Order: sequence, then C-alpha cells, then structure tokens
Amino acid sequence: MPTAETARQAPKVTHPQHRLGQLTTYELRDYRRQLQSAIAFFDSKDPVPPARDRLRATLAAVVAEQDDRARTAHAS
Repeated sequence: MPTAETARQAPKVTHPQHRLGQLTTYELRDYRRQLQSAIAFFDSKDPVPPARDRLRATLAAVVAEQDDRARTAHAS
C-alpha cells in the first residue's frame, strides 16, 4: 500500500526507447496505462499542470497506434 508521501507524487511514466510503431502490443498497453494513471493524477491537481497536456497528446498517439493495429488485424 502506498504511503502518504508516495501518494502525493506523480506516477512514473517510463518513455519507451523506440517509436510507438516499433513497440509490442504489450509495451503499448503498459505505456497507455502509465499515461492514463499520470493524467488522472494531474487531473486531481488545482491548478492542472501543463505536463498533463503533453501526456494527453502522447496518449492520443498511443491510442491511434493501437486503433491502427486493431483495424489492420481485422482487415485480414
């Protein structure tokens, strides 16, 4: 269980070493979860830090990559 001190810290988002298109499905999934967790943390802050907007833009790119892969898989 997180301590009070760690509960106040933003969740760690580990940026991948490769471009999104080169990540495995599981790496994309994990990265998406990290981004969503960090965004939820920043949404609870007042005022909302500008970092949240960068995280949202990155999350949109991850979702687009996942959607593209899903379309490609269903097209086969």
